[in-house]
Amino acid sequence: MKVFSNSETFDYSWEEVSTANWRKYCPWNEKSTHVVAVDTLSRTVDPATGILRTERLITCRQSVPDWLKSLLGVGMEESQVLETSYVDPAQKTVTMVSANLTLSNLINVQETVVYKPLNEHQTQFTQDAKITALCGGWQRIRNSIEDTLVKRFRENAIKGKEGFESVLAMSRAVFAEEREREKMMLIREQVGNIRMAAA
Repeated sequence: MKVFSNSETFDYSWEEVSTANWRKYCPWNEKSTHVVAVDTLSRTVDPATGILRTERLITCRQSVPDWLKSLLGVGMEESQVLETSYVDPAQKTVTMVSANLTLSNLINVQETVVYKPLNEHQTQFTQDAKITALCGGWQRIRNSIEDTLVKRFRENAIKGKEGFESVLAMSRAVFAEEREREKMMLIREQVGNIRMAAA
């Protein structure tokens, strides 16, 4: 088993991050073009804790080294991941647990991502992935498979931060425009009421 760990800081509040997280794979993110579909399977709120639990099926298209394709004896044009997320508004945490469905009999990838506030204006992101090659054979082959997947996680982590930063920036701009629009509508309404009262 190999482990990949990563930690980042986003200069956005937890409220902004937890809201924008649902748009992580939208067109605003030019780094997530490998994600071809995100399907929500279930969504529930625990009435006792207020925790929102969501299950999503994420379908990705990624290139895989030819040697790995031939070794596993399968094509891997698309892969699917089951993501279960928990948004805890009381503790201010977003926890996402993901597991691969594709080739799960040969490779097991368990990933946990947590967003939590550092302060009012910053959010900490932590990521841990445990990668285990289950295929038989020499340890060297299993190590090569696990090393390849750790390298892929490392490369995707860089792109992931860049992509999510663009989503956060766009979300902040859109919400600011909406607040300004609502403010102008309220001012117009108040001016109209004043004119009606003066007439």
